[in-house]
Amino acid sequence: MAVSPTLLWRTRRRSFHRLVFLSALVGLFLLTPSAGGVPGDPTPPVITPTIVGTVGGAGWYRSNVTVNWSIVDPESIILSTDGCGARTLTGDTTSTPLICTAESDGGVTTVTKYFKIDKTAPSASAAADRQPFASGWYNRLLTVTASGTDATSGLAGCTSAQYAGPDNVSALVAGSCSDIAGNVSSTSYSFKYDATAPSITGLSTKRGNRSAQIAWRKSTDTQVVEVQRAPGRNGQGETMIYRGSETGFRDTGLVVGRKYEYRVIGVDEALNRAEQEVSFVATGALLSPAPAERVTAPPNLVWTAVRRASYYNVQLIRGRKVLSAWPTSSSFQLRRTWLYKGRRYRLRPGVYRWYVWPGYGRISAARYGRPLGGSTFVVPG
Repeated sequence: MAVSPTLLWRTRRRSFHRLVFLSALVGLFLLTPSAGGVPGDPTPPVITPTIVGTVGGAGWYRSNVTVNWSIVDPESIILSTDGCGARTLTGDTTSTPLICTAESDGGVTTVTKYFKIDKTAPSASAAADRQPFASGWYNRLLTVTASGTDATSGLAGCTSAQYAGPDNVSALVAGSCSDIAGNVSSTSYSFKYDATAPSITGLSTKRGNRSAQIAWRKSTDTQVVEVQRAPGRNGQGETMIYRGSETGFRDTGLVVGRKYEYRVIGVDEALNRAEQEVSFVATGALLSPAPAERVTAPPNLVWTAVRRASYYNVQLIRGRKVLSAWPTSSSFQLRRTWLYKGRRYRLRPGVYRWYVWPGYGRISAARYGRPLGGSTFVVPG
């Protein structure tokens, strides 16, 4: 069916008016203010800080901090900024704010960042849990502890360590302290350490008339030697009878027949101690055997030599006199058997007493001095 030109024109006109109306309506909508109050840009700028610095603990930085700001608004241009230039913080600070403000058609954005900076390590020192001896030495385990302070971020903690050797005249224990930001300070404690005792060896005694000659050997690190005796002097249980650096000492004024205990103690510079003990039975002029000493072989009778004596008379008693001899030296070796006054005797089990007199001139002159004394020995059964 054919359409008339007039009808076609009217139809096209109505379509054109509808298009114009819709275009006006869309334009009206686009011109309506946005949520930010600015037509065409609904959001303010986005500000992002770029931070360059060494990050420490608990939000602290341990170096200079440089801050750059990135400002972006894809919907409109940036109209203005404030405080958004590059900044470098160089000093220690507990809280420094940096503020960047930017404005665009979409509104205003402000970003604030707070910075804590501690570039300074804490102060630190180290000390032992006790003082050394007066000589400056330690001789047993010690604990070295570090301590310190920090003015900015505060002290996080310090180390401690123990030392128990090796011996060293220049021993060293290291320590450290750290602050909350992570800075660390090192410290150390130097000292002399010696836990090794000196040595006392070769301890010996030699009898004298109511005296004892005590001798010993000592190591080169022994600084002083002490000799303790029990029973002590003046009725005491034990007393020190010698203190010095020699290798021997003569103890006098002993009681004949009394047993004495000697402790010889070597002490080094670090006060380490070494000790040896020896027992001793005091004698008078008759030196050996000691009073009541048990012998398993014929003993050698020894006594103190007498000045100008040309001989001695030795007598041995076992219930009765069983021997008399005239040696010219200050000792006489007994035998297992011997003759006396035509009778043979044997060294049998029992208690023997013996006496010695000094003789002067010819034996035939029988000129004797005062007896040197008497003593005993025992032949066990």
